[in-house]
Amino acid sequence: MIRTTFSRLAAALLVAAAPAAMAQDKVLNLYSARHYQTDEALYAEFTRQTGIRINRIEAGDEALLERLRNEGRNSPADVLLLVDAARLWKAQIEGLFQPVKSATLESRVPATLRGKDDGQGSEWFGVSVRARVIVYDKAGVDPALVQTYQDLARPELKGKVCTRSGAHPYMLSLIGAMSEHLGAAQAEQWAGGVVANFARKPRGGDTDQIRAVASGECGVALTNTYYLARLMNSTKPQDQEVVARVGMVWPNQKTWGTHVNVSGAGVARNAPNRDHAVRFIEFLVSDAGQRHFVDGNFEWPVVKSVKADKPELAALGQFKADPLPVASIGRAQVGASKIIDRVGWR
Repeated sequence: MIRTTFSRLAAALLVAAAPAAMAQDKVLNLYSARHYQTDEALYAEFTRQTGIRINRIEAGDEALLERLRNEGRNSPADVLLLVDAARLWKAQIEGLFQPVKSATLESRVPATLRGKDDGQGSEWFGVSVRARVIVYDKAGVDPALVQTYQDLARPELKGKVCTRSGAHPYMLSLIGAMSEHLGAAQAEQWAGGVVANFARKPRGGDTDQIRAVASGECGVALTNTYYLARLMNSTKPQDQEVVARVGMVWPNQKTWGTHVNVSGAGVARNAPNRDHAVRFIEFLVSDAGQRHFVDGNFEWPVVKSVKADKPELAALGQFKADPLPVASIGRAQVGASKIIDRVGWR
């Protein structure tokens, strides 16, 4: 009888203690499409500063969106971190984010680098910037021929242009930006001209495009800046040979500026740890968080007061960025998808 009473008492105490223990367990569930090893230091620093442990699921943008759709209200996700404006816009219009009231985010993230659905309040914030530039073969291409994205459709470049698949988010966002600037009809005409200039069928990632230019397989190609900066930072002789053979152009400096895209984050619609989620995104745009993006992956900060002073980034020089809101670029991806189908950019 004594044992039974004691057991019941112990069980009751455990049940009573469980909520308190759970409340003390500071956890953040992060769904991330970023696949960069250097982000480990970023997450470790957040935990060190806050005591909040990060549970992380990494997958491609579309896979994470599908997972959130399937999980619905039962999703454990607190933060969704994606790497392209087109995917962020898709999550936004599907209501996969929730509204956030944060003076920190409002003041530090420029309005052009965030998105919000006014109907649902679904909201996200850019946390790092990547610029899409043109690289060219120093030995075979005059850089005067490739000063703008439009130049990639010039007849003089027939058989010289290499890109990754037009269906890739990076390309969809660029084509969407071209549609915003030129109008859909002219953007499609331009895209058709680029396809007519292909040196080969689109394949591989951005680093593959740079290597193809260095090898002479291609004359010009498109890449995000951080892929080139990684090669510049490499100590491998073959990578240094690649860097020595290619030049880089900041496109459209005399017109609207170089196309930029973002990594962006939002609080998941059904976040169980909402306060931790907001705190995490605020950390990403803090000076310390922004330095991690610059130092770890050669990305540009979204916060203007943080300097992108890595030697590799400094070597690339200053540039005028396209002020087009990234949310509008994401919105234009629907039309961009139709363009790539019609012109055969696959």
